[in-house]
Amino acid sequence: MERLIEYAGNHPWLVAAAIFTALLVIVFELRARQQDFAAISPQEAIRLMNQGALVLDLRKPEEYAAGHINGARRMDSAEILKAGETLKKHKEKPVLVYCESGSLGASAARILAGQGFTKAVNLRGGLAGWRAENLPLSKDAGAAKAAAKGVARAEAGKLDKSREDKSREKEQAG
Repeated sequence: MERLIEYAGNHPWLVAAAIFTALLVIVFELRARQQDFAAISPQEAIRLMNQGALVLDLRKPEEYAAGHINGARRMDSAEILKAGETLKKHKEKPVLVYCESGSLGASAARILAGQGFTKAVNLRGGLAGWRAENLPLSKDAGAAKAAAKGVARAEAGKLDKSREDKSREKEQAG
């Protein structure tokens, strides 16, 4: 033990580097485990879905319309914070959340678990992992049309607003 203390006294930079490296390894391992919080494979997700799991898609509406897991319900990532109220009847049922890559889904699963959802899980790899397994996606024609209409309505609203602005300008000038 004396020799170790003597070594540390003679080589403080080496000892500091070794401690720093050990801390980095610990932090890396903790983050890796946190990322895999309740993550399940696509095959396990199918099993859960067959048992009646609620499936939540956290992607944007246009991404959802382009293709989603069959039976998935689209939910904004901000809505997850209020899921305890809106989805309270599913607190005891399995809840599968996913995004494109799995990182947002992991955070959402942790938030749901904190709100009392006892069986909230994340799809490992997100929808990209689902696609990598060549599993089917649903394309909801109604959602695609609604997303397109939403864009069209937004564009029409901008056009109507610009027409109103021009007519006001004419009235003020005349």
